[in-house]
Parts: sequence; C-alpha cells; structure tokens
Amino acid sequence: MKDAFGIPQSLLVLGGTSEIALATARRLVARRCRTVWLAGRPSPALERSAAELRALGADVHTVAFDALAPESHETVLAKVFAEGDIDMVLLAFGILGDQAHDEREPASAVRVAQTNYTGGVSAALVSARALQAQGHGSLVVLSSVAGERARRSNFIYGSSKAGLDAFTQGLGDALHGTGVHVMVVRPGFVRSKMTAGLPEAPLATTPEAVATAIELGLRRRSETVWVPGVLRVVMSALRHVPRELFRRLPV
Repeated sequence: MKDAFGIPQSLLVLGGTSEIALATARRLVARRCRTVWLAGRPSPALERSAAELRALGADVHTVAFDALAPESHETVLAKVFAEGDIDMVLLAFGILGDQAHDEREPASAVRVAQTNYTGGVSAALVSARALQAQGHGSLVVLSSVAGERARRSNFIYGSSKAGLDAFTQGLGDALHGTGVHVMVVRPGFVRSKMTAGLPEAPLATTPEAVATAIELGLRRRSETVWVPGVLRVVMSALRHVPRELFRRLPV
C-alpha cells in the first residue's frame, strides 16, 4: 500500500529501460518504495537497470514484456500481480521513430503507432483491471506535449501520443470512484538517449525533472501533469493558433 504521502511501496514499470521511468524509480526507491518490477524485452540494458535499483536497496524483478505483442499482455501482467499488490504502474514504453523515413515507409509508421498507441491501450486496460481488482493503486501514463497538436516535424509520433493521451483521460473517467488513480504526464522535449542528436526544443527538460513532477503528482493525486508546468499555458495558446499561421511556425 502507499504511504501516508501517496508514495507507492511497490512499482511496476512497463518499459523497464526508459530513462524517465528509471529516474522515477530511483526517486521512489529513495522515498521507501521497496519492490520494483521492470517489464521489457530481455536485454543487457534491462538487467543493468535492475542492478542499479538493487544497489539502491530495492527488491527488483524483471519480466519479459513486448508492447508489440498485446496478445501476451494479460498473461504476463497477471503473473506480476499474482505475486502481490502493485501500488503503481508506470506505462513508459514508446518509440519516437524517424519522421522522414516513416513517411516513406508506411510499415515503419505503423510500428510507431502500434507501439505507442495500440500497445499502450492493451497494457493500460490490463493494468487498470488488475488495479481495480485489488481496490487501489495508480496508473501513470507517459504522454507528450507532441500529442497536443500535430506538427509537420513529427506528426506520426505526435498522433500516436494524442491517441494514447485521449484514451488515458477516458480511462481515468471510467475508473473515477473505484480507488484507482489515473495520471497523464505530458513532458516537453526531454534530453535523453531517444532525443540524442535532435535539435533541442525550447523549454527542454530532463528525466529527473519529469520524475520529480511525477512524485508531486502522486502526492497531489493529480490527473494531468505538465513538465515543465509552463507548457500548459504554451500549448493552450498553440492549440488556438489558426492553421494557416501554425503551418508557418518553426515547430
């Protein structure tokens, strides 16, 4: 169960090598989270992530999980929940893709959509049902400000995040009053391996800053978290920019 401040004592990360997820796990372990499950494709990176958290004092388990195999999600996640209650599920998997390449290769664009949206829908529904069955817990989903309005430079990725964001909001409404807390996290440009080599956008942030915002959101039982917070105002303005003008903006 969570402590008096809303900090989980057990955590399941879907996307166990995500830099944001690991920064969040490190922060929560420092706040008394003791059991961590890292779900992802078996790899040396997943094992290194587990070893890092074990060194911080957590009891860490790894489990094979593939966002692109939704038919396996129920079986894989049922085994995790069968080991004991999970206070928080962090859905952190996703791929950025290569916009120019993916426009030329539709199969690659579909892979982005299937990973970020279809895989997210499946994993979130399975996790939400398990959390509801145990009567408590938080489902935290990493969305993106890229989903707020499609941009020429990354509309394939942005559209997949827009779908995931809308889905998660609806899921949160469906679970309201059940004891399950659903939180959408909308970071801006995050300096990470995924964005290495890309031009840095204004108001760029870090995995550690996102982790800090997630912890604060858990304490407040927030439904939506922007990182940095000022992006809420910025994106509200951009949503209302006329399309003809929006096309000319360097975004």
